[in-house]
Amino acid sequence: MNQVAEKKEGALAVNLFEADANQGAQNISQEDLALPFLKILGQLSPEVNKRDGKYVEGAEPGKIINTVTNELFDKISVVPCHYKRQYIEWQDRGTSSGAPVAIHDAGSDIVSQTTRGKDYKDRLPNGNYLDNTASHFVLVLGDNPSTALISMKSTQLKVSRKWNSLMMGIKLQGKNGLFTPPTYSHIYNLSTVQMSNDKGTWFGWEVEKMGPIEDAGVYEMAKSFAMSVGKGEVEVKHGSEESKSKTPY
Repeated sequence: MNQVAEKKEGALAVNLFEADANQGAQNISQEDLALPFLKILGQLSPEVNKRDGKYVEGAEPGKIINTVTNELFDKISVVPCHYKRQYIEWQDRGTSSGAPVAIHDAGSDIVSQTTRGKDYKDRLPNGNYLDNTASHFVLVLGDNPSTALISMKSTQLKVSRKWNSLMMGIKLQGKNGLFTPPTYSHIYNLSTVQMSNDKGTWFGWEVEKMGPIEDAGVYEMAKSFAMSVGKGEVEVKHGSEESKSKTPY
């Protein structure tokens, strides 16, 4: 009897919630939401250090973390909704405010003003450096699909270009012939793989194309997010953690 009562109580609560759906959130727009980053943990990430205030239980190098929920993943399925490449200007660690000094469009001639420093960073005359950054805005699939941003730079730009090539390489037969479907029409699995060069070893992204979306609701969510990002309604707050990493990616 208790189980029946619990079920009825739960159903009643859901009905009440549904009747008042979205109440209280009328003034919350995309600009008021924290867009989480999906990042790969490294050896020096604070989340893997048990003595650090940002430590996350179960975190270890090579895992993927959602920076808002602190959820950890070995692999995730995502729908790419929007792509943007920019040059992010940073101050050196210790002098930085924790936020970018400026964000320059990919078509900017700011790069022509830089010189390569001994630390392999592209330095501006003012001493700041530029990170060539590829931003992939995605819908993370699961029981409760959510939006997120994957930021790729340095050695991961090669992975970004591969991902873009996979997206642009998809062709479907339509009534007017072959066409390239929207990027948010297909699902990709993202995992991590160990990489290395003469500077060290680290974990990077691995991208695998799966197939087209079969759920109309998921497709509409992805399309809506793509439209919001395209209109500039989604605010991205790049943190200094990206620039502080000593790993060669």
